[in-house]
Amino acid sequence: MATVRTFEVEYLDNARPHDQVELAVVRLVNYGIEKFIQIDKYGRETREVPRKLSQTIRLDKAAFEKFVELGREHF
Repeated sequence: MATVRTFEVEYLDNARPHDQVELAVVRLVNYGIEKFIQIDKYGRETREVPRKLSQTIRLDKAAFEKFVELGREHF
């Protein structure tokens, strides 16, 4: 798991499509006085261990706000 507090922005113009996952869960985390948005991504049904937790990323308030800002600018 990783807690993200800052972003560095890069542009990727030659991206390839990725497979879709079956499930991602957004968790609202309270840890003492801090709050986080956590995204847990689970593997595809075709994996050796289906729907196993694959990746977790946790954003603090500043990182989440930057992420939303980047999304609004990009889309």
